[in-house]
Amino acid sequence: MIRGCERAVERLFFGAAFISALITISIFGFMFVFGLPLFSGGRFPEIMTRPWAPHLGVFGIYPMIAGTFAVSLLAMVFAFPLSMGCAVLISVTGQGRLSRLLRRTVEIMTGMPTVIYGFVGIFLLIPLVRGIFGSGSGMCVLSAALVLAVLVSPTMILLFCDSFERVPPSYGHAALAAGATKIQRFLHVTLPCAGQGIIIAFTLSLGRAIGDTLIALMLAGNGVQVPASLFDSVRTLTAHIALVFAADHDSLEFRAIFVCGMSLYLLTAILSLLARRAGSKRRQQ
Repeated sequence: MIRGCERAVERLFFGAAFISALITISIFGFMFVFGLPLFSGGRFPEIMTRPWAPHLGVFGIYPMIAGTFAVSLLAMVFAFPLSMGCAVLISVTGQGRLSRLLRRTVEIMTGMPTVIYGFVGIFLLIPLVRGIFGSGSGMCVLSAALVLAVLVSPTMILLFCDSFERVPPSYGHAALAAGATKIQRFLHVTLPCAGQGIIIAFTLSLGRAIGDTLIALMLAGNGVQVPASLFDSVRTLTAHIALVFAADHDSLEFRAIFVCGMSLYLLTAILSLLARRAGSKRRQQ
């Protein structure tokens, strides 16, 4: 009886995993089928490397790819030190009530709707950027990256904390017994042992930054160009998909949207594989 229940549960879990994998593959197949004319017509290199100029019959997504990397990578530059500092304060140097309060605050921030961050950015950050730097409208790479950093930081902080807490306490006790301070214990014991977890947290957070739509849509300015400075307006791949509407489903404009989707899909898949590889190395160690 027990073995029969175990087999039923195993089959249930296997079925759920199979359906999830099938849905994921089907979504990619759906995008590939709609974008197939670009591949079969030999237009794929053109789509990936040329600018977006529908009035000239050019439907390249290169500016959106550049804008996506500019915003997301700059956001991670801001988010990583902020997240690391908060995680150290919560899990390493913080004590008692302060540590618990900070952790609860971060947990609440993870569930806050993205549009709230966008509205705060529009009414608070953009006027500040425009007033301080006096360059453009304030809707630019810098504004979007700053708000996106705040958006992804809570998730990164919690993952960092989890990595620190997984380090065996005996390692830390041995360091303290040898006369190390809390900071020395963190730098020489906790941080090296949690290295793989830090890589996983960074990779997953970067994937979320690349896949975010609302922040880029509301704050980046949606300028279809390759950014030359932090104050240029850009359009990301996700914002481009949300903004482009084509009445003719056989047009290149419509097909190019699915190339954007495939690009995002492949970027996310690569980041997931990197995180999985880092996790497997951590388990082997």
